[in-house]
Amino acid sequence: MSMKITVYGAGGWGSALAILLCRNGHQVTMWTHRESQRDYLRRTRENEKLLPGVKIPEQIEITSDITCGKDAGLIVLAVPSFASGDTAAQIAAFLPAGVPVVNVSKGLDAAHGYCRLSERLDSVFGGRNPIVVLTGPTHAEEVARGVPTTILAASISRAAAELCQDVFMNEYFRVYTSSDVIGAELGGAFKNIIALAAGISDGLELGDNAKAALMTRGLTEIARLGVALGARQDTFAGLSGVGDLIVTCTSMHSRNRRAGILIGQGMTAREAMDAVGAVVEGYYATNAGYQLSRKMQIPMPIVEQLYHVLYEGGDAVTGIRALMTRSKKDEHEMESIWVSQ
Repeated sequence: MSMKITVYGAGGWGSALAILLCRNGHQVTMWTHRESQRDYLRRTRENEKLLPGVKIPEQIEITSDITCGKDAGLIVLAVPSFASGDTAAQIAAFLPAGVPVVNVSKGLDAAHGYCRLSERLDSVFGGRNPIVVLTGPTHAEEVARGVPTTILAASISRAAAELCQDVFMNEYFRVYTSSDVIGAELGGAFKNIIALAAGISDGLELGDNAKAALMTRGLTEIARLGVALGARQDTFAGLSGVGDLIVTCTSMHSRNRRAGILIGQGMTAREAMDAVGAVVEGYYATNAGYQLSRKMQIPMPIVEQLYHVLYEGGDAVTGIRALMTRSKKDEHEMESIWVSQ
């Protein structure tokens, strides 16, 4: 089944997905809001900075005309999370009802009470277009080169999720479906927080034990907040939870981990993000997670300490000491049933 698909966003992930969809036999248009980037990609057919050595097929049309998706059967929204709402508002002016919108960015909308991106998009499109969240352990650098991975398509619309599965899936890109949009989005957004913290741990050369503990307890915090917000617990043990967490905390493809390493080595958060040279979603997600945890009165000590480092000039070593010297806890922070000896 061949479809006309428009990918809004020509960064690394948008380019990788456009290439994948073209390989799957679809008619693909890729949009960028910058005319200079449009001209460069048309001329070189390569996103040299983010996907060096990966050629963009000639069949992919590259444009800066926002209305390029007016005749598409599927929209892929691959802009940074902070730009997704504004970009969607422009698309909503001409997109016919019923056309699915697949969001692939990971984060929350700070300008609208830290709502999930699918909530923001559903509001922008007036409920006329089904929203699908595509998320999981998928670095663009590997997907663009056809390295095998698996991903999750989550939507309250089963038909839209299964359409996304049909459109994206091939021999190296396996797609699972889920109805737990809340869990999928929160896992994808908040794992970036833990990846930043894991990078700081690596930058401080704290070793494997510390990072493993940080990842494990970080996932506990994410799941605790997610369940309080309506997610299913088991989603955080899946692709959008532990799967995405592992790859983002351990790979040098991860901008969040790379930024964290630089912070651990002594840079400020701003200096680290400038050095990475691309959007570090974990920086914004940390603020969102911290604010939501306070609002929901959910304890998230790792998020709290990272917030102090990123936004209040706190010292990472002091933050680690604060985490290690917290009061004694049961691992699951509930009363355990002990058998008397």
